[in-house]
Amino acid sequence: MLSCLIFCALRGPALQSSQIEVPAFTAYGVPNRDGLRVSADGIQNWADPNEAIQWHGYWKKGTLKPTLNVRLPEGQSAQLRITIGGQVGVDRAAGFTHDRYGTIAGASTASVKGKGDELVSVPFDEVMIQNQGYQVICVQAIATTGPAYPSIESLTLSGTATDGAQFNLKERRNNASVHLSYPIDKDDQVAWFYNEVTPRTDPLYTYYEVCGFSRGYFGIQVNSPTERRIIFSVWDAGSGDDPSKVPEGLRTKLIAKGEDVEASAFGNEGTGGHSHAVYPWVKDATYRFLVGAKVDGNATIYTGYFFDPEQKKWMLIASFRAPKDGKLLRGLYSFDENFGGSTGDQERRAEFGNQWIGTADGDWRRLVQAKFSHDATGKEDRLDYAAKAIGGKFSLRTGGFLDEPKTDFGAILIRDQKGEQPKDLKLPPADGR
Repeated sequence: MLSCLIFCALRGPALQSSQIEVPAFTAYGVPNRDGLRVSADGIQNWADPNEAIQWHGYWKKGTLKPTLNVRLPEGQSAQLRITIGGQVGVDRAAGFTHDRYGTIAGASTASVKGKGDELVSVPFDEVMIQNQGYQVICVQAIATTGPAYPSIESLTLSGTATDGAQFNLKERRNNASVHLSYPIDKDDQVAWFYNEVTPRTDPLYTYYEVCGFSRGYFGIQVNSPTERRIIFSVWDAGSGDDPSKVPEGLRTKLIAKGEDVEASAFGNEGTGGHSHAVYPWVKDATYRFLVGAKVDGNATIYTGYFFDPEQKKWMLIASFRAPKDGKLLRGLYSFDENFGGSTGDQERRAEFGNQWIGTADGDWRRLVQAKFSHDATGKEDRLDYAAKAIGGKFSLRTGGFLDEPKTDFGAILIRDQKGEQPKDLKLPPADGR
């Protein structure tokens, strides 16, 4: 298959060629993110004249000539318009109003006649790229003689601007997942982990994980256009992704849950106990999270609390008993994740601040250091991420195809010693007994 050959030949952080092939499966549909089918077979089911297709790539100044490789039913024809260039800005609005992106390098129109299953190459005019950095390539259908628009297999780019260009060439269109880990002493007996998050953007399919630990995770999610959640989950002691196959003695058990909280088993990314509360969190507000751990024989009871700023009180999300554990909190972390690829071109940014740990003997200690990391996507496929310390917070950002320099894997960040110690915590009961 052509897309496989493209991927195998061109993978890497920088493409050293005067001609490159960008698979269609790396493009995004706008303004309706799920308005067309993007898969390993390319772009199909394109039938809306208001829907455009966009690729994002990083290149230097120089000439650029684009060619679309498409299929169209025999006897049909279509007129396509391609617009190239423009810096992607922090304030970039959704949609394809291209002048919002900045200076346009050029635009041209071309016609294509369908040949059924035969692939047709559609050349467009050469343009001059004036600005080094991330640029947008936008394709729109101006007219068609039949009910279908072309299905697109790839985009060929040639010219001097392609030397050293960087594109994501893999089918996974998600942002890179970016993480902060908070080092603690190996002898610390950590019974509590407190953290705060201030989300600055909130695209669909975003998860800001606030209080992560070696056995679970706790944060906020945009899971649909109309619903947002607080999620607290704890893994089983077993392996695999099918919760029905986990032996009884290895399963995480629900001890208690808060009012209006849903709880169940989860799978597909390991297995364990899941809980969530529907909650209308908003960007630019600060939210407080607290995880507690209590040893129970050879198991540990982990409990997640969320402070509701509207009611001004702590809410119990859930309490789970994790078998084959018997230890307190360790492996503390936060992360910024995009779990749905159709919105992988959008920026995700949040600030994590005022981290504290509470020991089993009642002492509290401020955490001011974090170590940055990213997933495999951030190694060579997506380089648009950054992390830094700003005052008393750590800012974590991924996506948006922004030109801000990326942060090196393993970078150590140190924040200011700001923020009040959590105290006089009036927590709801969580033992279920």
